[in-house]
Amino acid sequence: MTFLELLDGVEILSQSGDSKGKSEIGGVQYDSRKIKRGDVFLAMRGESSDGNKFVDRVIEAGAVAIVTDSATERPRENVAWVQVPHGRRALARLSANFFEHPAKKLAITGITGTNGKSTTAFLLESILAAGGRDAALIGTIEYHVGGNVLPAPHTTPEALELNSIFADAAKSDASEVVMEVSSHALAQQRIYGISFDTSVFTNLTRDHLDYHGTMDEYFAAKQVLFSGCGADPPRVSVINIEDQYGQALVEVAWSRGSRIITYGLAGGDFHVEKVDVSVKGTRFDLITPDGVISLSSQLIGRVNVYNIVAAAAAAHARSAPREAIALGVANLRRVPGRFERVDCGQPFAVVIDYAHTDDALRNLTSLAREFAGQEKGRVITVFGCGGDRDRAKRPLMAEAIAQNSDLVILTSDNPRSEDPLAIMNDAVVGLQRCNANYKMEPDRTRAISLAVRDARPHDIVLIAGKGHEKIQITRQGPIPFDDVEAARECLRTLGYACENANAARNNS
Repeated sequence: MTFLELLDGVEILSQSGDSKGKSEIGGVQYDSRKIKRGDVFLAMRGESSDGNKFVDRVIEAGAVAIVTDSATERPRENVAWVQVPHGRRALARLSANFFEHPAKKLAITGITGTNGKSTTAFLLESILAAGGRDAALIGTIEYHVGGNVLPAPHTTPEALELNSIFADAAKSDASEVVMEVSSHALAQQRIYGISFDTSVFTNLTRDHLDYHGTMDEYFAAKQVLFSGCGADPPRVSVINIEDQYGQALVEVAWSRGSRIITYGLAGGDFHVEKVDVSVKGTRFDLITPDGVISLSSQLIGRVNVYNIVAAAAAAHARSAPREAIALGVANLRRVPGRFERVDCGQPFAVVIDYAHTDDALRNLTSLAREFAGQEKGRVITVFGCGGDRDRAKRPLMAEAIAQNSDLVILTSDNPRSEDPLAIMNDAVVGLQRCNANYKMEPDRTRAISLAVRDARPHDIVLIAGKGHEKIQITRQGPIPFDDVEAARECLRTLGYACENANAARNNS
């Protein structure tokens, strides 16, 4: 591919150097550390760094062309030079061109919202598989491409990685992609130029205000998925009508010409009746425009009823048959880090969950209270708040937890550049407001141990905030940390048979 072909559709302010664009291109990079001889380097301003600072370095490393969003950088000799108005939009066009527009070969479903994205995505992938379709999955927990499970550095990757995944999915004969679309990705236009067949909105509660500033700006970012970002709006918009922002989003989607499918628990095109939630799973009747589907799932809790209905509505939008919806929901046994039980034969429950907003924590502890109350057990919750994030939500998270917990162990989450004790002091205000019974232990391993060792038969120990994550981000950098393994190690020291449980988990 020549540089001229690579530039097709890119917004260009000025161009110099190899003006005829005859140079053969080896690849596209925006990370200066990955440059190889013959590559094009996209120099763009990011959130914490500016790729324009590394232009001379990448030329020395063999870059043959520079595409920059800087108006002050001067063209260099012996390389093609293009100035663009928006770095990420340019990256999206360059990436799509380089990988020969793989998104056009796939039906893409995007899922956005504060809570429930990952579980909804896993459910939809399972339903599509039950209907005989091969789908790639891109999300917070992991990526699934061509039968491989890959680590997920970002919920929604940059356009270069995204188009690479699409290309691999198309090569492996996938027909569908199910992807979580974060508010950061939408605000930054990482999905620029991608046509979504179906878009799903789960809910919107307070989160990421350290980035967006206000709930209005947060909602504005979510709307992008339903308005179209350098592409047509989605063919179908699946929207939670029982969320106040979902009601507003219906108007947005309608104005853009999308077909609208609404869902909820009590109302919407897809809603539920005869709900039965127990510690063993969930059963309910799904009311659809095409009739009633009886569903049974191993996922538990009211919030998972929402997730199942969202996935079913999205599957309907993708023309999945009723039988595939029922089978796909039944087949999904677990979602890593989402109400994930650590069972080593102990007489109390230990549950790992990613909940890290006040709304998600309220739902989590309420569910635990319901189940613990059936056996007159207690709810013991371990949680912390992330550093370098919205400080105002820390006491709100603590208050949400205190409402349904008998004992709270306040600890460290991902402190990042902040002092863990300072973060805990912000959160403890919420516990004190509620006169909660609490302990403070900044070492997360010891905090988990305190909770597990305090547990009695029929209690539920909740370990919230990190879920599927395998590292803890500190001032010193990332360190290995896994809530599941920390809980299992504590149970092992108490004499429980965690090795057998680990084998069962790996085979599930």
